[in-house]
Amino acid sequence: MSLRLAAGLVLIAGLVAAQEAPGPGGQGPGGPRRGPRDEAFRMIDAYIVSNLQESLELTDDQFVKLLPLVKHLQNDRRALVQRRQQSLMELRRLLASGGATEPRVSELLRQVKAVEAEEPATLRRDRDAIDAALTPLQQAKFRVLEVEVDRKIRELMNQIRSERRGAAAKPR
Repeated sequence: MSLRLAAGLVLIAGLVAAQEAPGPGGQGPGGPRRGPRDEAFRMIDAYIVSNLQESLELTDDQFVKLLPLVKHLQNDRRALVQRRQQSLMELRRLLASGGATEPRVSELLRQVKAVEAEEPATLRRDRDAIDAALTPLQQAKFRVLEVEVDRKIRELMNQIRSERRGAAAKPR
């Protein structure tokens, strides 16, 4: 059995486990369930795993080494986006409610700016680790794959937003 097939089976097993029914308090086995967004993340990860070895023409050894590095990059990206979005959503809520105070707004802005400052260095470090495992040609192919993944992410997010708008427009 190839390592790619084995990794695919591990990913599928993880997806099945993640789709188990939520427990008390709306939590699944891995914590709170978030619905369509988590499903989109799983789809993106599956897309990356299924295309990584073939797109970059990786050896099995490279694939095994690269998979956790790519997962780390994806996790860092998501964590940074989530931190920024949480602060911005809180800012939006405070400003809309009229309850915004200078100290609270300053704190939330500090959080947003901290993420904005941290993001380039974090993602550069992750990409440098990935690049160290690849040849220059594979590095170029990885960059192209990243662009494809970004496009897929935008498509999925637009689809999720459309589904939400459609669900909100339906009479109950």
